[in-house]
Amino acid sequence: MQVSKRWGIVSIATIPLIITLGNAMMIPVLPILQRQLHINAVQSSLVITAYSIIAIVLIPVAGFISDRVGRKRVILPALGVTAAGGLIAGMGASLLHSYGWILAGRFIQGAGSAGAMPIAMPLVGDMLKRDEDVSKALGTIETSNTLGKVLSPILGAALAMWVFSLPFYAIPVLCLISGSMVALCVRVPKHDAEKPPHPVRVAVLLSLLRKHLRWLSAVFVMGASAMFVLFGTLVYLSDRLESTWNLDGILKGLVLAVPLCCLCLTSYLVGHIISDRARRMKYATVGGGFVACGGSVSGAMVPGAFSLAMSVCVIGIGIGAVLPAVDALITESIDKEQRGSITSVYTSTRFLGVAAGPFTVSLLSALGQVWVFGLMASLCLLAALYSMWAIKVGADGHGRTKMMQSGASRRPIRVKGMP
Repeated sequence: MQVSKRWGIVSIATIPLIITLGNAMMIPVLPILQRQLHINAVQSSLVITAYSIIAIVLIPVAGFISDRVGRKRVILPALGVTAAGGLIAGMGASLLHSYGWILAGRFIQGAGSAGAMPIAMPLVGDMLKRDEDVSKALGTIETSNTLGKVLSPILGAALAMWVFSLPFYAIPVLCLISGSMVALCVRVPKHDAEKPPHPVRVAVLLSLLRKHLRWLSAVFVMGASAMFVLFGTLVYLSDRLESTWNLDGILKGLVLAVPLCCLCLTSYLVGHIISDRARRMKYATVGGGFVACGGSVSGAMVPGAFSLAMSVCVIGIGIGAVLPAVDALITESIDKEQRGSITSVYTSTRFLGVAAGPFTVSLLSALGQVWVFGLMASLCLLAALYSMWAIKVGADGHGRTKMMQSGASRRPIRVKGMP
């Protein structure tokens, strides 16, 4: 891979890193917000949910627009909106001391993230031609996303120990850095940077979704379930560390970072192992779901802080195997003209899990740990079983495994153009 393209991949990787920091940094801050603003656990969980709920709606719109006008023309303004939202939330926390203004800022921040994070994956596909390069680059993107999760609890806890509103103010600075790198380093081939001669129509996308609904629905379900379990278990662990075991500040952030380190390392390794082989992608998706289910079952049974943290580490390993695999399944099976739109629908389902996980856990926590992790185990098991049934692969003429159509023909496919 050329040096310029490597720098382009690094620049694109800053987008999921920063967008993830902007959300996951709030996890260790939620108990502090409860004390500072005199709100309850459900209200504090809405700080994450408000960010995610608007993204669910706008992400497919951003992907559809990016297929028509180009990725960078969507990403750069979106990073500006994200920065503005972080600034408003920070002012709401520090100057106005207003829970309402914090939610408003987070809402705007989520709207900006909808136009930034989901476009990163198809932008990688636009830049690179070889399937193997795309798979490795997507592994890097997912690793960057996960690295943001690893750094988030440490950085969020450290900043909040100084001034509890600083995690909000960090977002505009990070967005400025990422936007500058993307503007300077990302170079899309000329024929890809121009407006496509035949823009994707809604009817074409709906037809594509119907034709490949079986395996796409499995990818969407697995992505949403993975994010639901990840954010839900982290919020639960964060609350237990502080309320039951009296861990706070950077020490709590370090404990929360351990399972995320496991996730990050697994994502990196799986992204390189799967290459462009659809069968490996399926094995990683299904196997990761079963591993996460096992970690959740363990979490429902163990009482101690160390044992609970180890169970969450196992969950992280399972999710770390799932994420790069499902990313690659979509990006390498969908043609560039539809890639941004389909990827955005997938990212929207992931944000659905992010939005629902913390809120659901805040409600179930009163019933006990068994209920929280029992729900997580059930979701992981069902998603893994559904993926095992729905994702079908076969060999192409070169001996490589590719996605297969459902139906009688069972032909290996690589989606190209209009269905």
